[in-house]
Amino acid sequence: MPLKTTRKRNKWVYLFKEGNAKMRFLLGGKGANLCEMTNLGLPVPPGFIITTKACNQFLVSGGHFPQGMWQQTLEMLKKIEKQTGKKFGGEKNPLLVSVRSGSAVSMPGMMDTILNLGLNEKTLKGLISLTDNPRFCYDAYRRFIQMFGKIVMGIKAEKFEEEIEKIKNKKKIAKDTELTIKDLKILLEKFKKIYQEETGKDFPQDPLKQVKAAIKAVFNSWHVKRAVDYRNFHGISHDLGTAINVVTMVFGNMGSDSGTGVAFTRSPSTGEKKLYGEYLIDAQGEDVVAGIRTPKSINKLKEELPEIYKKLSSIAKNLERHYKDIQDLEFTIEKGKLWMLQTRNGKRTPQAAVKVATDMIKEKLISEKEAIKRIEPKQVEQLLHPMIDPRAKVQIIAKGLNASPGAASGKIVFDADRAEELAKKGEKVILVRPETSPEDVHGMLAAQGILTARGGMTSHAAVVARGLGKPCIAGCEQIKINLKKRELISNKIKAKEGEILSINGTTGEVILGEVPLIEPKMTKELKHLLKFADKIKRLGVWANADNPKDARRARAFGAKGIGLCRTEHMFFGEKRRPLVVKMIMAKSRKTRRKYLAKLLPHQRRDFEGIFKAMDGLPVIIRLIDPPMHEFLPKKEDLIEEVATMKAKGIKGEKLERKEKVLEIVEKMWEINPMLGLRGCRTGIVYPEISEMQVRAIFQAACRVAKKGIDVHPEVMIPLVCHVNELKIEQKRLENIAQEVMKEEKVNIKYKFGTMIEIPRAALTADKIAQVAQFFSFGTNDLTQMTFGFSRDDAEAKFLFPYLEKKILENNPFETLDREGVGELIKICVKLGRKIKPNLEIGVCGEHGGDPKSIEFCHQVGLNYVSCSPFRVPIARLAAAQAVLKEK
Repeated sequence: MPLKTTRKRNKWVYLFKEGNAKMRFLLGGKGANLCEMTNLGLPVPPGFIITTKACNQFLVSGGHFPQGMWQQTLEMLKKIEKQTGKKFGGEKNPLLVSVRSGSAVSMPGMMDTILNLGLNEKTLKGLISLTDNPRFCYDAYRRFIQMFGKIVMGIKAEKFEEEIEKIKNKKKIAKDTELTIKDLKILLEKFKKIYQEETGKDFPQDPLKQVKAAIKAVFNSWHVKRAVDYRNFHGISHDLGTAINVVTMVFGNMGSDSGTGVAFTRSPSTGEKKLYGEYLIDAQGEDVVAGIRTPKSINKLKEELPEIYKKLSSIAKNLERHYKDIQDLEFTIEKGKLWMLQTRNGKRTPQAAVKVATDMIKEKLISEKEAIKRIEPKQVEQLLHPMIDPRAKVQIIAKGLNASPGAASGKIVFDADRAEELAKKGEKVILVRPETSPEDVHGMLAAQGILTARGGMTSHAAVVARGLGKPCIAGCEQIKINLKKRELISNKIKAKEGEILSINGTTGEVILGEVPLIEPKMTKELKHLLKFADKIKRLGVWANADNPKDARRARAFGAKGIGLCRTEHMFFGEKRRPLVVKMIMAKSRKTRRKYLAKLLPHQRRDFEGIFKAMDGLPVIIRLIDPPMHEFLPKKEDLIEEVATMKAKGIKGEKLERKEKVLEIVEKMWEINPMLGLRGCRTGIVYPEISEMQVRAIFQAACRVAKKGIDVHPEVMIPLVCHVNELKIEQKRLENIAQEVMKEEKVNIKYKFGTMIEIPRAALTADKIAQVAQFFSFGTNDLTQMTFGFSRDDAEAKFLFPYLEKKILENNPFETLDREGVGELIKICVKLGRKIKPNLEIGVCGEHGGDPKSIEFCHQVGLNYVSCSPFRVPIARLAAAQAVLKEK
């Protein structure tokens, strides 16, 4: 007889007591933490979790539950009935549940929640009899129909809200809590009618059908636009899926001894160590975060319900100690009993993130390495965003809650679609809404800042803005928004859509017009944290700086050298540019040298300032790189000017001068100037230009060295594609350097090297390394030449569709392309160090400030990355994180 085989049943559903915090990818963050709190003995309503695996199976199967999942759900409902002593669908002691989403990665407000499942005409009567509180019961039922209709059946929320507003306006009341039992009964009938008219069906009375439909709706909410936009923005995988938490309902809307709230164990705005949050008495879960009513500060709970506040504070402290991170808590008080509905690591502003991390090191809650891992590089970038100049005269028209710090100016827009549309055109916008909801997320992503008339510090607008690192003012009740007229009014001042508005998320001030911004400074906490990062990282962090001011700023931000000083930027300016134009137009080398001699003191002065600022640190100076025509007027403009002058009959010297300029420009005109006479080619064809620059560099170095400055000049010869170019240029320019040092009677250490920005140079690096004393990857041009893209044309015309259609995963000009450009870098490093094992190699393109690109540079063993001064702190953090990730 054949042996019997038993197929192991897939487990799709877990009771809270069966899970723990480590199971977040299976149970979702919310579910895993509900399990953890249950196991810690905290007051958590009984419930169970349907796994993320079940969600993914449901989505790939076209909306069918995986085999066995529904049966396990029914079994778990029976267990919850046993735990609570209530009956799901029971007429005497009905069990009501919520169905809530919960991804492995926190996505506040992005997916759907349905409360009060299990209510119908029969259970409503049972609930009224049980609670002796008919107002609460009718309110719970109308909320359920409203949520179910919107989330499960797709009925527009406005349909329900309009009916509520009609009754409130008729009775001249402001709050939902002022609605009477009679009002709620009227609303119930109207809601049922809306449901029937919109769906063609009566509201479902079978509680099991309600649950089944709700589970499907919450699974499907994984793919709603707002959730997809949020994941795209935050780089969260679309394959994770959401778990579903089915939780016994506890009610905060049962009178003055009940309530609901959100609390943080520390301030998510500043990081201050104190209980922070908001609550509403006689309210249900969504009321606080939806922003429909402006809640009270958590400190007031100490006065209203002191025992509850004491217990909540104790739980908050214990949870923070347990998770070793700031916790975001949701709680409900039902008839004087505290219930914990959620804990998760709290979203926080960049300021708070840095302060909390450094404070927790001091408190010995976490290690220095753990603190470094917790801070996202983009948070450091946001921390260094400009703020409003305190000396500026501004017209403050309103003040709200300072929900997320920072400052921004932009055109007023009143809806998310318009915000997204204008942002795509390059416009800066401020999204202004009565309150935001998950449907507004795409507009919030596009806006510079967010302003809402309603809602508190834990409202949807506040939480999402903090996560995005954008300034936000919430609960600004002084402003009245008229969506039909597309205008806001505050203190008799009108501002229409399209007008400029500024917000100060740090103070909560709403300002009419644009405001001047100032550069921020690093906080002591950030400096402290980056010192830890510097101890961990191996990769050097240098800066791109073209003048003494940028060099000083770079050093203040912790740069350990200048990786790119673009000398052509020194040719601009009122006094310099005319000399450059005359130099280019010179008919003989003698004349050209005459104008170069006048330019030399200007360049030398800049180099002296940079060397002083970087005393003791290396400074890589790139010789002139862009095509000469960039310093001259545009050919098309000159042709038009000459034609206009002739048409007007203008003759003589004025016309001759203009025609002479046009003649020179036409001679220099190239079909593709970026692949033409530039870089080392300019130095080979016009040697006097690069000779002047090297003379200025070494005169500056020698003269500041005499004053006690420790100088380390490194001269970079750009756009080399063949070793012979470097042989010619480097030998000639080293002779100039030696000549200057002899004249100045000073000997200084120096290097001559090249910028690797052409694929051929990378592939022949062993030959080039025989001459060059250092390599520096110009990854911007290397990317252009490897892809065959002109960056400006690509970003203007086709790069966005490429990213949208997933032809490319990332913009290759923002994040280094590892498969193509990265392979060239690897080959170059291997070949170069085969000749010179200690060859100094770095990156000086914009990728030097991108965390993913920095990680790659660390992996291939480069010596340093160089980026703009403001990105130096980001690069220092990312370089340390690359080491920790490797380990």
